[in-house]
Amino acid sequence: MARKQSKYEFKPDRKNTHFLKQLYMTRLQRLQILKWSLYAALCIGLLVIQDVIMSQFHISGATTDLVVAAVYLIGLYEGMENGSLFALLASLFYLYSGSSPGPYAIGLLTALTMGLDLFRQRYWNKSYGSIMLCTFTAISLYEILIFLIGIFIETTIWPRVGVYLLTALLTCAAALPLYPVVRSISKIGGTAWKD
Repeated sequence: MARKQSKYEFKPDRKNTHFLKQLYMTRLQRLQILKWSLYAALCIGLLVIQDVIMSQFHISGATTDLVVAAVYLIGLYEGMENGSLFALLASLFYLYSGSSPGPYAIGLLTALTMGLDLFRQRYWNKSYGSIMLCTFTAISLYEILIFLIGIFIETTIWPRVGVYLLTALLTCAAALPLYPVVRSISKIGGTAWKD
C-alpha cells in the first residue's frame, strides 16, 4: 500500500528548461526593446562616423557633434520621462567612449533635454517645427556652455568662440537629415503622444 502512495505523490518540474522560455514578453514589449536598441545603435553608429570620418573634415577648425544632435532629437521626440532617461544613459556612454569634452557633458545633455522638453510640452504641440526648434536651441546652448566651461577651466581661449558657434551651426544642419530617421524608429511599437 505504501508503494502505491509514492507513485502518486507530488513530483517537481524538470529543471532543464532554457531561461529564454521563461521570459514571457508581449509583442509590444518586444517592439519597445527593438525601438530602444535601434536608438542606441543609431547613437553608436553616429559616434563612429563622428570619430572616424567627420573628425577628419574641418571648416575653419569646426566640425559636427552628431551624437549630441541625435541625443537631443531622440530625447525631445520621446518626451520627458523616456527622453530624459535616454539622454542620461546616452551621455554616460558618450563620456566613457572618450569622445565627450568632459564629464560636464552629462549634465548639459540631460538638463537641456529635460528643460527644453518641459518648455515644448508646456507651450507647443508635438510637431516637426517645435521639435527642431528645441533641438537647435539645445545644440546652440550646449556649444555655448561647453565654450564657457572651457574658458572657466582654461582649456580654450576667447578668440575660439567662432569655432564653437560654427560647430553649433554645422550640428544643427546635421540634425535635419537625422529627424526622419528618429521619427521612423519612434513609430516602432506604436505612438503614445500625450500632448
